[in-house]
Amino acid sequence: MKLVNRLARAYAFYTIGFFVFIYTMWRVENAIGAGPWVGYVFLFLPIAVYAIIGVLSRTSDVVEYYVAGRNVPSFFNGMATAADWLSAASFIGLAGSLYATGYESLAYLMGWTGGFCLVAFLLAPYVRKLARYTIPDFLGTRFSSNLVRGLAAVCAILCSFVYLVAQIQGVGLIATRFIGVDFAIGIACGLAGILVCSFLGGMRAVTWTQVAQYVILISAMLIPVAMIAHKDGLGWLPQRTYGRMMEHMESLDRQVRDAREERSVRAWYRERAAQIDMRIAALPASYREEKSKVTGELDALRRRNGPLREIHALETALAAFPRDAAAARVMWARERDDMLAHAADPVPIYEPFPAANDAQRTIRERNFLSLLLCLSLGTASLPHILSRYNTTTSVASARRSVGWTLFFIALFYLTVPVLAVLIRYEVMTHLVGRMFADLPAWVTQWHRIEPAMISVTDTNGDGIVRWSEIQMVPDMVVLAAPEIAGLPYVISGLVAAGALAAALSTADGLLLTIANALSHDFYYHMVDPAASRQRRVTISKFLLLGVALFASYVASLNTGNILFLVGAAFSLAASSLFPVLVLGVFWKRTTQLGAVAGMVAGLGVCLYYIVSTHPFFAQLTGVAGARWFGIEPISSGVFGVPAGFVTAIVVSLLDRPPDAYTRALVDYIRHP
Repeated sequence: MKLVNRLARAYAFYTIGFFVFIYTMWRVENAIGAGPWVGYVFLFLPIAVYAIIGVLSRTSDVVEYYVAGRNVPSFFNGMATAADWLSAASFIGLAGSLYATGYESLAYLMGWTGGFCLVAFLLAPYVRKLARYTIPDFLGTRFSSNLVRGLAAVCAILCSFVYLVAQIQGVGLIATRFIGVDFAIGIACGLAGILVCSFLGGMRAVTWTQVAQYVILISAMLIPVAMIAHKDGLGWLPQRTYGRMMEHMESLDRQVRDAREERSVRAWYRERAAQIDMRIAALPASYREEKSKVTGELDALRRRNGPLREIHALETALAAFPRDAAAARVMWARERDDMLAHAADPVPIYEPFPAANDAQRTIRERNFLSLLLCLSLGTASLPHILSRYNTTTSVASARRSVGWTLFFIALFYLTVPVLAVLIRYEVMTHLVGRMFADLPAWVTQWHRIEPAMISVTDTNGDGIVRWSEIQMVPDMVVLAAPEIAGLPYVISGLVAAGALAAALSTADGLLLTIANALSHDFYYHMVDPAASRQRRVTISKFLLLGVALFASYVASLNTGNILFLVGAAFSLAASSLFPVLVLGVFWKRTTQLGAVAGMVAGLGVCLYYIVSTHPFFAQLTGVAGARWFGIEPISSGVFGVPAGFVTAIVVSLLDRPPDAYTRALVDYIRHP
């Protein structure tokens, strides 16, 4: 109780101080005007606070480093887990996805939230009961096998690394926009922020830092939403009243769908799609013609010493040109599909599964349910989430901690749809219909800094912005929300600080999960069981640094959008770990060989489906396959999970039954 009271006082003072800081910054902006200094202060001051917490929480004790001494109160562990959970995908990508696709993106909210119910009922108490340091350690102990431990560590590292890359990409995007540095430099800044939180104190430092980060990220969501809603006449608590705006959005969506000018824009995109189709049909001759055309233009510019900007643009286009006709087919097909997507009628934000016919609607419904299932099962399988419940004081505390986690993430998820509706309303009423000569400052600023994030093109030549002419990457919706709504720039800084807190908090947990799997499960259990506690912690710190550097390099390649990377991580975790975790707890008959076969089968099916159906990997590897039942690659876990269960069960039944010790261990895990 003394610890709880001390923590409550410390974080209460911290929260009040943060609100005073926001108010002070607002007064300073009113006095001297907005500028780049706002971005620097809101990004670097929180990192300095996290660094102080990390230094104060430094430790070399194994139990403190791996599981925070197992003395974290359930309330604060729930807050830390919520911060660990509310990643860059949730903060940056989710509202943007709802903005762009409407109803269908509710699968993320329902899947992620429902996943914590599975955590509470199926896994968290039993993981805490065995009191291991990592999830691979839990499985290795359950099956008394270093082979199971090692394979589980590989699966944990793979899904955590994909998730980690997404977080670091989010950090790079935030730094690029708000302090104006190059994407790679922004990633380096984020790397420094990640390391100061986790390097010195491990799980102990990460836990107390994540509590502080949750305060910032939830403030960065609730305050701007309340301000935008109040400006639009919805009051300060729009979670209760934004249904009125949804009704108004229905008439706006209908106007956008039926307006003659909007139809002409969509017709232009259809014409472009038809031209690309002709190029695809003319392969391989069209590939040679297009490449010769770009090469010829570049040579001509060089001969006459043309503008360096144009030369650089053509060099970039030539470097990105497909390597052969097969790669061109994949790339051009993706471009054609993008054009057809823009040519389609706008997606009403309120309508579930809009489609031209019943077959398309069925595929949309199937993908919605598949994604929801993968996200739920992935939530219950992610090692960095399950490991958090090893930090609580008891099994009962772990259960309470899951309840607090649900409360804290629900507070966030009930607000995200409100923000999506508010920003869509702002764009449709204040950007659509404006003259191109009078574009808002936020459009030109974002296009100048990150041209790939937003494009507003006068396709029909009437000089007026149409909804179908706006191409905005969903990842920028939240970061640009205060500017779109005309709020003070300090609120943009607050949103940047919240997005950074979300990315860093999840990245810390993921990085620690990977380093601990390498140091504890591989090094200690499989390489040097005689290693001292001090050596194990030291090894973990060096591995953490190495993984962070490698993940930053991969993130700098900008390989995909944040939400897809996160979704893929959930499918990988669900396919490889969920079957063996559930069977390991609830079915005594599961054997070592069955666990190994289940993990290999689930992971193999999931990876194959992603590589063969996602355009980026299909172009990279040349392996392209048809989608099974029309399921998107992000939901590949819908095939991997059944494969893992079936394989593990069949192989276990064919194998010798587990010995008496293993059966007794399962009884111990299952019963208090």
